[in-house]
Amino acid sequence: MMKIGYARVSTHDQNLDLQRDALKQAGCEKTYVDQASGKTMERTGLERALDHLRPGDTLVVWRLDRLGRSLKHLIELMSDLEQKGISFCSLQESINTASPGGKLVFHLFGALAEFERNLIRERTQAGLVAARARGRNGGRPRALTRKQEELALKLYQERQHSIREICGLLKISKPTLYEYLHRLQAVPTSRQPS
Repeated sequence: MMKIGYARVSTHDQNLDLQRDALKQAGCEKTYVDQASGKTMERTGLERALDHLRPGDTLVVWRLDRLGRSLKHLIELMSDLEQKGISFCSLQESINTASPGGKLVFHLFGALAEFERNLIRERTQAGLVAARARGRNGGRPRALTRKQEELALKLYQERQHSIREICGLLKISKPTLYEYLHRLQAVPTSRQPS
């Protein structure tokens, strides 16, 4: 049974010494590091640490926010570690999933994340219902004004400009142009070649 450390700083200006020292003092035999934002998907240090871990080992971090990009990502990592028989320890939060109390904390995190997702879904649906009751539809704002729509239709019907030129003039994509033309019933559902 080995303790493997993982440390991360967001920028090259930040120093890893504090985390490395804490992980070494916690008994980590090896520490993997990343210098990347927490939002970054690719973290080679974390990938190497996870590859190195075996059942019975413990992944140790200085603080929870060093590991997960989000609560959801953190819970997914914890679930993956648990399935592989690997424990997790966060030094600052005093969480250790090898203990019953540590496991309880992460089950609570999971329940809170689920609760948050349900609340967001309910709020979104309630907001859409309220907006529709006021005569507004949800979704993205329109890319073109009424005058721009009329201009797009006119340019398309005159056949003097290519689709690419019309899109460039109006600063919209081809799919957006075709969507407007379809709505204005100037073009059939299947898109015409540009």
